Amino acid sequence: MNPHDLQLRDITRRHFFGKCAVGVGSLALQQLLAETGWAAPGGPVIDPAHPLAPRAAHFAPKAKRVIYLFMAGGPSQLELFDDKPKLRELQGQPPPPSLMEGKRFAFLKGNETLLGSARKFNSYGQSGMTLSELFPHHRNIVDEVCWLRGMTTDVFNHAPAKLFMNTGFQAPGRPAMGAWTTYGLGSESRDLPGFVVLQSGPRGPRGGSTLWSSGFLPTSYQGVPFRGKGDPILYLHSPEGQTREKERDFYDTASALNHARLDETGDPEIMTRINSYEMAFRMQTSAPELMDLSQEKPETLELYGVKPGEPSFAANCLLARRLAERDVRFVQLYHTNWDSHGGPGENLNGDFEKVCAEVDKASAALVLDLKQRGLLEDTLVIWGGEFGRTPMGENRASIGRDHHVDAFTMWLAGGGVKPGLLYGQTDELGFGVVENKVHVHDLHATILHLLGFDHEKLTYRFQGRDFRLTDVHGQVAKAIFS
Repeated sequence: MNPHDLQLRDITRRHFFGKCAVGVGSLALQQLLAETGWAAPGGPVIDPAHPLAPRAAHFAPKAKRVIYLFMAGGPSQLELFDDKPKLRELQGQPPPPSLMEGKRFAFLKGNETLLGSARKFNSYGQSGMTLSELFPHHRNIVDEVCWLRGMTTDVFNHAPAKLFMNTGFQAPGRPAMGAWTTYGLGSESRDLPGFVVLQSGPRGPRGGSTLWSSGFLPTSYQGVPFRGKGDPILYLHSPEGQTREKERDFYDTASALNHARLDETGDPEIMTRINSYEMAFRMQTSAPELMDLSQEKPETLELYGVKPGEPSFAANCLLARRLAERDVRFVQLYHTNWDSHGGPGENLNGDFEKVCAEVDKASAALVLDLKQRGLLEDTLVIWGGEFGRTPMGENRASIGRDHHVDAFTMWLAGGGVKPGLLYGQTDELGFGVVENKVHVHDLHATILHLLGFDHEKLTYRFQGRDFRLTDVHGQVAKAIFS
């Protein structure tokens, strides 16, 4: 067959599938919408042309939005929240064999000894929560947050553990919690993305963009990373000499072409592209106003510890509050580096103090600022990493601890949780949870419940199976609800 005949055959085939009768592509679109969850029974009813339109949850939510402060690397609960006098008493001794049975660690060789914290601890507030000297500003919020002191996870390496904490699965391909949230609820912000990601620290989190991916959900629900300075997204400003009217004409033309292609192919991702162009056009106006922190009062900048013009975790916390005020549904902050193995950049003595100082003031300020503005009541704030650190030291060039999956601490604030509640308890050496354990799947189920969802019913059909954030696990920790 000569090249001309091959081309004619392909054109004829595309014509048949795209245009014959009422259009196979158009019929295929309706089937895809049903099979992939856009119109699946039991899932949210979604208009593909407006995938982020606000919609009702299963029941009345306690929280309308989420701000997730993710401490990438695994902060040491034993240096911050969980004082263990017995661990200091037994420092230098081998761990009890009974506590090591069946345990796996990322780097420990088996000859390590117990390591007590050198930090000074005290109890604060009516709750009596113990905090170390490294988090002085957290003393101001001990009775405002719910302390989950019995967290556990399954995965002990960074990228898989971050994926597990964010998506409920340790390998790439599943939707992040923020994607599930915007899939279920949409977003009340018309001029900003429903799921925004902010990053700070010396590098990005291990796992990268898979941590805020939409997975098999439509890409309308993926997280959008914002830069911490200037335009939040590159090339957002109009080219020189371009007017809003000319740009509007361009977007309208591109939209018409994309709609024509959508009618032919039935590919729902083309609708995502159309919506992305429209969002970008609106963000040319909304984003500069969002990023302009000069609108904030000097006392607010001081509360967070923001230095104007300097990207930082503090600036990102302030931006998170501004995004919450603009009804963005899910805001996630990542800050590195909490990976305290010992050695250059990861020492528990000097480097750990530095990273604590970078987040302590701003984390507390966010809770206090949301409360004084009346936003904390329906905003759920989450603080924590992918796992904790071991009661044993790690034999490196300097003091450090390995990854620990069996016991660590997180905190929640606002959004329907009990303030000042100490929930969970670990054994006297910090090896495991002895009371009120909360697994990652339980945390996810609890967060979805606060957002108004039965975690077993927020599903999406993919490859013939109904998937959910909690997979086939998860118990709601109702005891922490206010």
